[in-house]
Amino acid sequence: MRTQGAARDGRAYPTTAELMAATGRVGRGLLEALAGEAAGGAGGRLEVECPFNGEVFARVPRCDPGEVAGAFRRARAAQERWGRLSFRERGRIFLRFHDEVLRRRDEILDLVQLETGKARLHVFEEVMDVAIASRYYAHAAERHLRSRRRRGVVPLLTSAVHHRHPKGVVGFIAPWNYPLTLSISDAVPALMAGNAAVIKPDRKTPLTALWLVRLLRECGLPRELVQVVCGPGGELGPPIVENADFVMFTGSTATGREVAAAAARRLVGFSLELGGKNPMVVFEDADLDRAVEGAVRACFSSAGQLCMSAERLYVHGAVYGEFLSRFAERAGRVRLGAGLHYGFEMGSLISAGQLERVSSHVGEAVERGAEVLAGGRARPDIGPYFYEPTVLRGVDEGARLFSQETFGPVVSVFPFRTPEEAVRLANATPYGLNASVWTRDLRRGAEVARRIEAGTVNINEAYAPAWASTDAPMGGFKDSGLGRRHGEEGIVKYTESQAVVTQRLLPLVAPVFGMGGETYAGLMSLSLRLMRRLPGVRGRW
Repeated sequence: MRTQGAARDGRAYPTTAELMAATGRVGRGLLEALAGEAAGGAGGRLEVECPFNGEVFARVPRCDPGEVAGAFRRARAAQERWGRLSFRERGRIFLRFHDEVLRRRDEILDLVQLETGKARLHVFEEVMDVAIASRYYAHAAERHLRSRRRRGVVPLLTSAVHHRHPKGVVGFIAPWNYPLTLSISDAVPALMAGNAAVIKPDRKTPLTALWLVRLLRECGLPRELVQVVCGPGGELGPPIVENADFVMFTGSTATGREVAAAAARRLVGFSLELGGKNPMVVFEDADLDRAVEGAVRACFSSAGQLCMSAERLYVHGAVYGEFLSRFAERAGRVRLGAGLHYGFEMGSLISAGQLERVSSHVGEAVERGAEVLAGGRARPDIGPYFYEPTVLRGVDEGARLFSQETFGPVVSVFPFRTPEEAVRLANATPYGLNASVWTRDLRRGAEVARRIEAGTVNINEAYAPAWASTDAPMGGFKDSGLGRRHGEEGIVKYTESQAVVTQRLLPLVAPVFGMGGETYAGLMSLSLRLMRRLPGVRGRW
């Protein structure tokens, strides 16, 4: 395992000041300016820790629950004017935002690395996602939401128009693992639909959301339209759900159930992307070189702290031994380290709590007979929360690692014999977020993919194509969530449907010309039978 040198000058790890000074892109002035973008502050200050060294390096205003309602009031007032703008006027702002995010990518890459401890390349995936989502919805929002004529019940006499109106103010509760994507990429379609937004980033990663909102304001977004409230989810989550017209939540399944119940009591809509225990299936005809590298991406991107990452790997028995040997060897060569550059393949876990979760899952599995083929150790010589990429076989079904989401750089590998067995094993979980299938037979791959119970399935790649194909929906089956992000579903959910229907010449459900009720009923029945037989009308009215 290649690592960066740790102890030097009597210090265990590089300080955050040293990391920032190495690039000069993020300094105290920027951190203080970002703190000024946050709403509220009556709750004191929220400390932000750098996972590379465990050091508190910034503080931002901490909202108290009472200030959340004020943030919604300000956003709601700004939404009225914003909702009257055309799609083109809104889109111009997000196209500028697209350009600025890419132009200033190094600054935000530094900031996200400091907050999350990620490897730089994994943060760049988020930069691309924000740019892609902004460009897509800037161009596609009108196509998805424009008013449309619908068929009325009686040709010529009845006309219907379908309108979509913004919900109002959408509340976003975002997690720490993808602070760029999950704080703003979901908000872009809501804003393009004419809504305002109140965003609660995770308490571990508030700076990223504040940077993004500051940049949006520089690109022309009205200042009050998006509010960022910082604080613990247990304190601020309930008042967000209590004040929002729609709730977008990404996080654990357990918390998602609580959000759903609270939103249901108010009869407001919600969308949830929740946990996953995602499978990767490797068939006997797969290109093993590609599959091994794909497994590294599937299992160890963002140190496995990715809702779409693979934690279960199923390999056909004909290539199981060879694949496992090559994969374990490659996992052992993953470059770990802390630095604001592209030199490392994997970064740190986010916190001591996450390190404890990963370590306990692996330790219990080993106690129950699992064999560690690669990794299996914390690496305090690199940073306080680093953990090696870990590959295990023989994981017992009773171990938490077998069925629960570990959310770390850990994968269990199992053999299978037939496509039917592979599908059965892949579906043997309460989750259904993402899956990956590897084969040279693309027809078989597509057939197997359709049978896997997951919201997205990638063929011959880990997760990136499904994530980046913004015109296609993305979300979970079963306990992995409700609703979808991306595509038409990802913006329509932030709107209310309205039908405006005009009746001409004759009333629809009342006798005319002095006819009695029985005559009217007979005439209408005859008309319906005729419409059933008319070319171009059957199935339309």
